[in-house]
Amino acid sequence: MKLTAIIEREGDGYVALCPELDIASQGDSIKEARDNLREALELFFECAPAEEIQRRLHNEVYITQVEVAVG
Repeated sequence: MKLTAIIEREGDGYVALCPELDIASQGDSIKEARDNLREALELFFECAPAEEIQRRLHNEVYITQVEVAVG
């Protein structure tokens, strides 16, 4: 299954978020944050009941940019 990973710098590390399931992880590098997110997702799918997966899974997630006027 392919899922989205949004990774952003936070302090000295990185936070990785999967918006389809609202599951996050972190790491000291982008690669570590991504790998830790993958592990968290795999554990979720391994342990969560089917109803929980279905309830949390958002099948349509769109990543885009928005232009806004400032000041």
